[in-house]
Amino acid sequence: MDSERFPAPLYVETVLAPNFQDAQRHFLDALIEIHYAHTRMLARQGILTLEEEGTLLGALNKLDRKEIAVAVYDGSHEDLFFYVERLLEQICGPLAGKMHTARSRNDIAITLYRMTLRREVLDLAGVIAEVRRAVLKLAECHVETVMPAHTHTQPAQPTTLAHYLLAAAEFMARDIARLQQAFGRVNLSPMGACAITTTGFPIDRDLTAELLGFDGLAENSYGAIAAIDYVTESASAVAVAMVNAGKLVQDLLLWSTREFRFVRLTDAYVQSSSIMPQKRNPVALEHARILASRALGEAQAVLTCAHNTPFGDINDSEDDLQPLVFTMFTDASRSLRLLAGLLRTAEVDRARLARRAGADFMTVTELADTLVREASLSFREAHTLVAHAVNAASDDTPSSIASALLSQNPSLAIGRDVIERSLDPMHFVTIRRIIGGPSPEVVCETLTRAEALQSEMEEWIESRNAKLNTARQWNTGASSSLTSGA
Repeated sequence: MDSERFPAPLYVETVLAPNFQDAQRHFLDALIEIHYAHTRMLARQGILTLEEEGTLLGALNKLDRKEIAVAVYDGSHEDLFFYVERLLEQICGPLAGKMHTARSRNDIAITLYRMTLRREVLDLAGVIAEVRRAVLKLAECHVETVMPAHTHTQPAQPTTLAHYLLAAAEFMARDIARLQQAFGRVNLSPMGACAITTTGFPIDRDLTAELLGFDGLAENSYGAIAAIDYVTESASAVAVAMVNAGKLVQDLLLWSTREFRFVRLTDAYVQSSSIMPQKRNPVALEHARILASRALGEAQAVLTCAHNTPFGDINDSEDDLQPLVFTMFTDASRSLRLLAGLLRTAEVDRARLARRAGADFMTVTELADTLVREASLSFREAHTLVAHAVNAASDDTPSSIASALLSQNPSLAIGRDVIERSLDPMHFVTIRRIIGGPSPEVVCETLTRAEALQSEMEEWIESRNAKLNTARQWNTGASSSLTSGA
């Protein structure tokens, strides 16, 4: 009975057809690159003759990728691999089957997963670098823009906008470093692992890896097929980056409120209301936030799908999981690209930031420090005196605080001018010259190092993409044999 033959119509509808479409969208180019590289390696090793190699490479050259990409799944083949193999058979006959010597759909699948994932990792690193470049550019303009820093969501101490932004630049550098490390473990070739135990044919796994742009081998053949940490590590790096980005976006949203008014998005990134004419809704930041949250959720879903699955060849980490990985990277990239764009055009209210930096007694830590330096008090004594002065002051201005302190402690050997200078926000910032602090001179040195690191990271991304592009060009239609000049 037809209902007892593979594939069942329901299996086609729920599994084979969707997976075929995903493979067309994500894996077609990688699959054909693998065909080129494996064929050349087989000929180099004498497993194929030069004539056979030439015929097979010619058949690959004749494949119409655009036509394959829009083919409708009809159930006559199990997946994209068999569909392409059938096309090759139509071009060069039974010889097409020799291309599959010393390999399996298992090592092919994991290889094309890694080939596409490495591009996603590089692309996301590039987008984070784009955001970081915008952050550094903004920081350069605000080295002396004092602003309030908050702890526990309450006004704490003055800092500068550049100091704040350099903190974000640091976590973005770590985000890129995590992706660099993940890339190094993704970009290892499983080809030659075959089903799970390699092959008796004298293949050259290193050659195939080189032709495909890999940096080395996923060496153990069992692990090459069974291990999933190349995906989960990448998902973890994405998750951390999205948490980091979300914290920055949340601050920017708060700063964009009418109550704060620290930052104003340009009209290109806000929307009005259908009923309230005065509204300027910072919707670009809201979209950046939800997209980051989506990507974080998708990263967690990747880890959940991989959890408690057998250590072996298993569908849980293959066709149905991989599209989720692409969605995760897509949403992460959308969020970060949006963030980069709005940062490049955002307007900062320097005067309002400066006023807020001098309010709410945020500079009195420096007053306590000044009492230690100038009046020879212990810090605990100074802390207590300043706390009492804050409670007694009529308002948060330097003159009021100075009056309260001196009236309560007339014997203090310190002048009013020294007290009031210690309460100036710019003085507070400038005197903090310790490495990592907000002093303009320290921040300028930090900016120089951050920009140098930015160049290094951008050069790394460019060089890795260049290597992969070279491999792709070699494996996209060239018909020359590796053995022809031997």
